[in-house]
Amino acid sequence: MRPGNPGGEYPALRRAIRDVPDFPRPGIVFKDVTPLLADPELFRVAVRAMSESFAGAGITHVVAIESRGFLFGGPIALALGAGLVPVRKPGKLPYMTRRTEYDLEYGTDALEIHGDAFGSPARVLVVDDVIATGGTAEATARLVQQLGGAVAGYSFLIELRFLNGRQRLGAAPAAAVLGY
Repeated sequence: MRPGNPGGEYPALRRAIRDVPDFPRPGIVFKDVTPLLADPELFRVAVRAMSESFAGAGITHVVAIESRGFLFGGPIALALGAGLVPVRKPGKLPYMTRRTEYDLEYGTDALEIHGDAFGSPARVLVVDDVIATGGTAEATARLVQQLGGAVAGYSFLIELRFLNGRQRLGAAPAAAVLGY
């Protein structure tokens, strides 16, 4: 598993990610991946890097976290020959859902998944663009487990290492292409 990117293995990807200070609120430096997404070769490299650690791992479903996780989850699911399952904010999915709440540094939030998203046994890869504190990925793992699935791993484009989010993810392998 790629534990981060201490060696600068993907300098072109790193250069394509734009820092936006004070977004969404003062003191936050937002990692904007849209310039990377706009370049088809860099997008291809990012998807390949995010999926390669899990090739041959028997992944049956990629669970992509709203919203930027959707952008990476679809191509990763195709690369791994897996189904794609969205995890969304409450009220966005049209069918029966399972829900979990989780704590944020400034309150609480919730996520939902369709109750019939996959059968058991399912080997699930959780995908998002960034892991920060790990709360969203941890909540997503709880939803996967509620449906009888096993979290086989986590894949992120960016890990904000100073927030130690990986510590919340348990024993399943976690890979990040770039670390900050």
